[in-house]
Amino acid sequence: PLRRLTPTGFTRMPFTAPHWIPAAPLQALSFDWSVRAGVELAVLRLDLLDPLLSGNKWFKLRPHIEAASAAGADGLISLGGAHSNHLHALAAAGQRFGFATVGLLRGEAQDTPTVRDLQAFGMQLHWLGYGGYRRRHSPDFWQPWRERYPQLLPVDEGGGGLLAARSCAAIVEMARQQLGALGWADYHSWWLAAGTGTTAAGLVMGEQGARMVHVAMAVPPGHGVEQAVPAMLGEAGLADRGYRLLDASLGGFGKVDARLAQLIDDGERSAGLPLEPLYTGKALLALRDEVEAGYFAPGTRLLLLHTGGLQGRRAMAQRLEELAAVRRE
Repeated sequence: PLRRLTPTGFTRMPFTAPHWIPAAPLQALSFDWSVRAGVELAVLRLDLLDPLLSGNKWFKLRPHIEAASAAGADGLISLGGAHSNHLHALAAAGQRFGFATVGLLRGEAQDTPTVRDLQAFGMQLHWLGYGGYRRRHSPDFWQPWRERYPQLLPVDEGGGGLLAARSCAAIVEMARQQLGALGWADYHSWWLAAGTGTTAAGLVMGEQGARMVHVAMAVPPGHGVEQAVPAMLGEAGLADRGYRLLDASLGGFGKVDARLAQLIDDGERSAGLPLEPLYTGKALLALRDEVEAGYFAPGTRLLLLHTGGLQGRRAMAQRLEELAAVRRE
């Protein structure tokens, strides 16, 4: 049941954390450029985990939901933008599993497909403006929100942190269990996009140094991934190794160009792989560039992690089509 706001907040309704263990398929993936280089690809389709709780977001949210339930909280409060995959998954989880959700959003109120979904899922929204949102890293940021919603557990932007990273480590075993169906005995490394670095740190934890994790940063250097990954590994008592960071941002988070749009179009047409332009699309473009540059030896087997986020593509669909058309011309 959806919680309803009262003058003092949501009606008090503590909840039980769900025991829900979804699965995502591991699929062979082939492109002209990978075949020419002799590089074998497979993709773990976290976008198919669930129609709403898809991608890496469920893994990152699960420990926070469990912590809220264990503390007797009524739900969670978190932050994001008007196209946020994190808030979208949080609101959908709240509706499905019966806990309250509040979203603190960047900027001024706007109407996007994501915002409409948040409202339909029952999330209470507060727009912070841009200045207010920039204060989210201040030590006292959460104080007024804790006072307003004392029954809700605060979750940082994107749902990051060590608990979430440890939860993401389970992604490794999910892929390993399906290698036999592809005829693979093993693989050499992972390739994935990163916004906060939480999922990447989780894969490094899951691999325990056995295989390299290549991290295509969707944000430019200096936006925190370089610090976050070693910090989470250190907090987990692990050495700062087993991964490689590279810039796949195209100069800024959210920036797209004709090459990226064409790759997304080709991916859907030739491989049946739907992509979004902020994370996995950019990761695949960076992978193609590395493969074509000869970084990987023939015979290399790579696992691409599709981190979901397709819901956020809706607001950019027309722009992507226009850019892809320009590239084809």
